[in-house]
Amino acid sequence: MIISNEEVRELTAEIPEGHMHVRTTLVLQDGKEFTFQEATVASLVRAYVTVKTHPQLTRIRLSGRKLTTKKDGYAEWQLLEKKQKITESRCDEMARVSEMAGQE
Repeated sequence: MIISNEEVRELTAEIPEGHMHVRTTLVLQDGKEFTFQEATVASLVRAYVTVKTHPQLTRIRLSGRKLTTKKDGYAEWQLLEKKQKITESRCDEMARVSEMAGQE
């Protein structure tokens, strides 16, 4: 499922009464609602910022794992980065394609 901006009726981020963490609710034009806990949005933002700002990474994958040991204040279930190799950056790939086109 790919959700475009046009399909979003409303997005609300709030700390509900009696809670300590942010909840984010996405309401689609067809009325479907998705509510995300703070840790889920934090993982999404962390992955987005990593890919957007890293000079070489073009993909990151987080997978859910139950931790045997954890830091105080953190949940047992975490979305953590899977090990991966750095692939060619988009800029490097474009430069290589451009060089190849110039050789023809």
